[in-house]
Amino acid sequence: MNPEILKLARVLDVEPERLTYLADVDVADLQLFREQVTTTLFDANLVVLERMALASRLLPAPVVAKIAEKVFGPLLCARIAGLVDVSRGVDVAKRLPPKFLASVAAELDPRRATAIITRIPLDTVVAVATELTRREDWITLGRFVAHLPDPTVRRSLAVLEDTALLRTAYVLDDKSRIDHVMGLLPEGRLARLIRTAGAEESLWEPALDVLANMGKARREAVLPLLDELPDGLRGRAQAAIK
Repeated sequence: MNPEILKLARVLDVEPERLTYLADVDVADLQLFREQVTTTLFDANLVVLERMALASRLLPAPVVAKIAEKVFGPLLCARIAGLVDVSRGVDVAKRLPPKFLASVAAELDPRRATAIITRIPLDTVVAVATELTRREDWITLGRFVAHLPDPTVRRSLAVLEDTALLRTAYVLDDKSRIDHVMGLLPEGRLARLIRTAGAEESLWEPALDVLANMGKARREAVLPLLDELPDGLRGRAQAAIK
């Protein structure tokens, strides 16, 4: 299914099948619509959220972290995250368990909290990525790739199995990042990804998307590997990299 429909369904909290009538809409228009919906949701009750963010400055960070986890919950924390002072937000985030942070990440608009996201300790980010992988939440993983520094992305990629990496790449918000992300992989892993895709038909669409969005040099490098793919995939893969 169109990855933009999958992501829009997440934002609207509906089953993707309910949005299949949008399949013919241009991908860029779907993405713009999704971003508009996200902005509308996050700006709802903005004045109240700003007051809550301001009030949180009056409490010690350990207390704020406990209130966030036990009282506010993931959704409200996600709404407030982009409104708090950066250093304060990082201090609180470091005190929250990875499972809770993973739930916050699923509700968060990373565009609003990039300054906090990029300063969260590497080990915490990797732990959250591991939890999101366990949940098979590829959409949330894909939304954060463009907002993390390369060392963090590289470490996070190491905890993703090949299947998980392909599914995450398929739902990246910025497809131009695919080639860059592939460049962060250790030698030999891209070839392994292609072989993994060939062995599982449900991975064909994600793999074709990755191939189509790689740079010319990387596409030429993997061209000989396409001969190993099943008949039903080989021709489509060759067309995707031309």
